Amino acid sequence: MKLRQLTELEWEIEKEPPMLVPGRVFASKPLLKIIQEDESLKQLNNMAQLPGIQKYAIALPDAHQGYGFCIGGVAALSTSEGGISPGGIGFDINCGVRVIKTKLKRKEVEPCIKELTNSLFTGVPKGIGKGSIINVPRNELKEVLARGSNWAKDKGFATDSDLRHTEDNGYLKNNNPDFVSDRAVNRGLPEVGSLGSGNHFLEIQFVEEIYNESVSKVFGLERDDVVVMVHCGSRGLGHQVASDYMRSIEDAYPDIVKNLPDRELAYAPGGSDLADKYFKAMNCAANFAWANRQLITYSVRNVFEKFFDHSRGALGMELLYDVCHNIAKIETYDGVECYVHRKGATRSFPKNHPDVPEDYKNVGQPVIIPGSMGTGCHILVGSEGALKKSFGSTAHGAGRLMSRTKAYKEFPAVKVNQIMQDKGIYLKSETKGTISEEAPGVYKDVDEVVRVSDQLDLAKKVCRLKPLGVIIG
Repeated sequence: MKLRQLTELEWEIEKEPPMLVPGRVFASKPLLKIIQEDESLKQLNNMAQLPGIQKYAIALPDAHQGYGFCIGGVAALSTSEGGISPGGIGFDINCGVRVIKTKLKRKEVEPCIKELTNSLFTGVPKGIGKGSIINVPRNELKEVLARGSNWAKDKGFATDSDLRHTEDNGYLKNNNPDFVSDRAVNRGLPEVGSLGSGNHFLEIQFVEEIYNESVSKVFGLERDDVVVMVHCGSRGLGHQVASDYMRSIEDAYPDIVKNLPDRELAYAPGGSDLADKYFKAMNCAANFAWANRQLITYSVRNVFEKFFDHSRGALGMELLYDVCHNIAKIETYDGVECYVHRKGATRSFPKNHPDVPEDYKNVGQPVIIPGSMGTGCHILVGSEGALKKSFGSTAHGAGRLMSRTKAYKEFPAVKVNQIMQDKGIYLKSETKGTISEEAPGVYKDVDEVVRVSDQLDLAKKVCRLKPLGVIIG
């Protein structure tokens, strides 16, 4: 595998048979060194062998080894000559992140951060199978899958503004709940409005630094403003949808699978019945995830109302934006309609793009890149460079540096708690194990990931957020 440097921050795996396109890596030298330590580049090479792939297979600055595709990977496969691969989307369909603004300032929240964090911990269900905010009847779950955030709005859990400030308005219409298995439904029923475990989190943060005053003003963010960030996905339902269709596709297309470099890349050819069913089931899971994050938002607003004895309107608890990380979208580039697979990748559309909300049309789509729980997160804005270089995509986070097994050994919970205390961050977790898994030291430097994204014009820096209180499942 030959890797050559194109620019300071761009690298290429040269196209060699059986690759159909080159592999493109966006990284600084320090990040590239980390990427080379696992199977990410091999997976990128494999992605470049998929039929119908356009231009090149992409590894973003936060890339690390995943299932089939590397996480932090992007591939655009022609809908006519290629197909759709569940391994290129991942198990947690529409794992995503949103930021809820407030009019509160750091000085108002910091003295009571422990009490506020504990209130949120009590108010938002967490962890695997740990219950949900509301009990949704089985027959109504189909409405959740079919209508996403629109269902939440009809139930009083969302506003028109929430929907406008959610990617795709929190609803993918090309769906069919009948293509979601009973087992997936059973897993989703008790988890509507729950955070989940692992790297899913809820953080109380403040705006630490502003890089672009004009864009931050459009976004309604000022220095020391307190915000709430929510990171979670489609829970067990999305995982089951992925598992179901991975098996179905492998069973249906053994000839395709045997000719792939890795069975985890199995895909359903565009135009096939199975591609249509998976795409519509995937969109159901995405709708579930948006409804899930919306219910959590509703709970967060309720907690803040009670805690500060003010209405959510008076507190200014408007949604900045909600972005999706694991999805395939049908988009057109250079005249070719494609399944754009974004696995651990954030959509990054520039100003005047038709899919950017009207409120942000003159600047571009907000891009949210979280870091580890002890460092910070970034708000960026979509830019033209992403459309030209990465199919409208950029990084989705810091990216893991080490496995969870290694994290247990290197970062016992007591050590992590001390690290967080020393940083002045209050941490609340359901289990000690999750604390070790998500220690700050197991992730790459998010500031470096963002610097690379900014310099390559995949998204432009707007502001940096710093955590005050952290909740993990």
